[in-house]
Amino acid sequence: MNITIISVGKLKEKYLKQGINEYLKRLSTYAKVKIVEVADEKAPETLSEKEEEEVKQKEGERILGKISPDTYVITLDLQGKMITSEQLAGKLDELATYGKSKVAFVIGGSLGLSEAVRKRSNYALSFSKMTFPHQLMRLILLEQVYRGFRIMRGEPYHK
Repeated sequence: MNITIISVGKLKEKYLKQGINEYLKRLSTYAKVKIVEVADEKAPETLSEKEEEEVKQKEGERILGKISPDTYVITLDLQGKMITSEQLAGKLDELATYGKSKVAFVIGGSLGLSEAVRKRSNYALSFSKMTFPHQLMRLILLEQVYRGFRIMRGEPYHK
């Protein structure tokens, strides 16, 4: 399986980079995983609704430019479905079984996802009703994908 994590913004924090690199290394035995960063749109602290939509639209265009037509897209979205780790493992297994070898997880910027990205999404996933920094979500997502592969293979790790 080829997994791409498309995320808005550059990762700056060293501790997050270390964690992400650890999970990328662990995942390398199960799947080919790459992280694609798209530039975030510079914006002032306070924005009108129209300005927020413009920012999301520009970031969305950058995201969509990284997705090929044959890719199954899973967006991380507060409005998405909350599932268990076992259900995520089942979803990944189902995708592999039915020939969806290209999967992209999309993490939007601080304002969320554009409507165009939401429309392109095949599955909207929510990790929580709480909001997390999008940089931290990369690490959380990679850990859950790793956990999912371990569950699929019946290997110890998941408790």
